[in-house]
Amino acid sequence: MARNLLKNPYGEEQLEFWELIVNGGNEWKVEDMPGDCGHDFCLEGVTKYFATSFEPCIKRQVIDLLAEGYSDDELDAQPAVTAEDWYCGRTDCGCTYQMTVCLLDNDCELIQEFKSEPVTLDPESEDCSWRKVTHTFSNYGPGMRFITFEHGGNDTKFWEGWFGVRVTGSSVTVEV
Repeated sequence: MARNLLKNPYGEEQLEFWELIVNGGNEWKVEDMPGDCGHDFCLEGVTKYFATSFEPCIKRQVIDLLAEGYSDDELDAQPAVTAEDWYCGRTDCGCTYQMTVCLLDNDCELIQEFKSEPVTLDPESEDCSWRKVTHTFSNYGPGMRFITFEHGGNDTKFWEGWFGVRVTGSSVTVEV
């Protein structure tokens, strides 16, 4: 089983290891499951999530694959790279969600990119419970040395506080 290369994917260490690219509204916050107007999480042992606010909140990690112990040869063999994320909305306010994952070369130039479809959740017309987005990269060519993982969103009613999308359980794995 490949290991998760993202640090602090569940918010157990607050916002440690995450670079806050956009920190709008009342900024990012870590809350306890299920939270106000929230949904129970489907995996045992997950107790926290990251909450967004009324203006965009985007956070990122950059993974240095050589520093993580992978060799040039292993990486040039184009191993499968899988990115996963879990997101949900509240039962009282709509939200937006986005995720972008990039494979980069040694100069941090783009090799391949995945952007999730833009998501808007509306609790008045749909179930806003936890959903998973997954993407696997393959046949992307040699040279990958870094991976960036970025995600976030905001609420759709511009309410003060943390009424935007909730995210947890993010992962990036490399199958060598």
